[in-house]
Amino acid sequence: MKSDVKIDCRNMMCPQPIVELARQKRKMLKDQILEMWADDEGARRDVPAWCETTGNTFLGSETEGAYIKYFIKMQ
Repeated sequence: MKSDVKIDCRNMMCPQPIVELARQKRKMLKDQILEMWADDEGARRDVPAWCETTGNTFLGSETEGAYIKYFIKMQ
């Protein structure tokens, strides 16, 4: 999936990936796609939950070895 912005949250423990996600969201335009790399197991449920509570769209995830790429469409 093509993304407009990529952030690296690998080796960050929960809740830091969500903090970084929220920080980056403030810099983005509506309908831009964010790709976030993470390896914290908590992000599997935290990222979709963050999208649901903030009104952003969780587009899905892809596993790449020990890491997971999350794709989010900003609203």
